[in-house]
Amino acid sequence: MSVLVYINSQNGLHKAALEAVTYGKKLGEVTVITNGQADASLLASLGAYGASKVLVDRSVQSDDDQQLSNVISAAVTATGATTIVFSHDLIAKAVAPRLSVKLKAGLVSGAIALPAADGTVKVNVFSGKAFGVVKVNSASRIISLLPNSIQPEEVGGTATVEDFNGQAGEAKVTLKNTIKPEGDIPLPEAELVVSAGRGLKGPENWGMVEDLAKALGAATACSRPVADIGWRPHHEHVGQTGVAIRPNLYIAAGISGAIQHLAGVNGSKVIVVINTDAEAPFFKAADYGIVGDAFEVLPKLTEAVKKFKASH
Repeated sequence: MSVLVYINSQNGLHKAALEAVTYGKKLGEVTVITNGQADASLLASLGAYGASKVLVDRSVQSDDDQQLSNVISAAVTATGATTIVFSHDLIAKAVAPRLSVKLKAGLVSGAIALPAADGTVKVNVFSGKAFGVVKVNSASRIISLLPNSIQPEEVGGTATVEDFNGQAGEAKVTLKNTIKPEGDIPLPEAELVVSAGRGLKGPENWGMVEDLAKALGAATACSRPVADIGWRPHHEHVGQTGVAIRPNLYIAAGISGAIQHLAGVNGSKVIVVINTDAEAPFFKAADYGIVGDAFEVLPKLTEAVKKFKASH
């Protein structure tokens, strides 16, 4: 089976891209399509995860949905791919439905597993509160993979890299400026996340959150009210209206756990909740709960992590 995997390589190769290539390799022979000015040697390294070829359309610099759908559609024609794989990010949410109509291909949005023997694919539904099973009956299919659903697997090898003219057409979007999020670990890529809410009482107290995150090698996040009142930048807001994350560990301090917040984090493998209110709704979703004051618990956790690392 010929599989086409779209990756966003404009800011390097992130874990989500490697997951998508690994997923594609488990389905068949993988060709990657990307855009921008990524270094050829970097793209060739995708061969280590199963890609045999990488096609690069260097004419499309911005995330123009119409241009990207034109380019990917042309790559489908060039490769004869019957399965197209995306990472389930903002690009996939905008481009995959458009591409589905253009190619008359069935769309599986938010897959969390490989297709079963009968061709059905397991997905998250109702903001992660339930699972669904999708069966595609069309000749070709598009699958967007939820980040952190599978782990990247190295199989060895180097991909060939070729320039590709996907006939993108005239741009409909003009990119004026790009503001990159602060921090070393982008939230969607983070496997460990330390988050906090209004229980921290003010932005001046965020140092203890950052200290724990630094000790763990984690990203920092926050609840929506914290971002709305300006304590933390909006790119740290996780939840239904913010960034949806699926880390291996999510630590939440001083967050009550409203349903909108849970919708963005309930895909986490392990959730640890710290709150003074033993009746906080978040405890019902937690794997581990600490009824206590974040001002006391967070520094102790940081100290414990540092001691553990020092002894290993």
